[in-house]
Amino acid sequence: MNILAVTACPLGMASTYMAAEGLERAAREFGFDIKVETQGFMGVENEITDTDIKKGDVVILTKDMPIKNTDRFKELPIKYVSIYDTIRKSNKIIKEIIEDNA
Repeated sequence: MNILAVTACPLGMASTYMAAEGLERAAREFGFDIKVETQGFMGVENEITDTDIKKGDVVILTKDMPIKNTDRFKELPIKYVSIYDTIRKSNKIIKEIIEDNA
């Protein structure tokens, strides 16, 4: 499975990167590929490209603040999650994606 994700936090940049790391760790544990774009204080980093989207199976978007340019994901299933769940419950999120796409 090829997972795409965008993380952003209204409280600052630390949670944005912690969320990205949590999702990356969990995806690797399940043997999945993942690319995580961060949107925060430093701007957009590790931007998801059109090529990435064509290869993607699902998108994870944090819902705590508006994510920029979400219309580019309109052809993919989207899972909205709390930024804090991506930090604390990343494995659960990946398991739910597996179940949703079974």
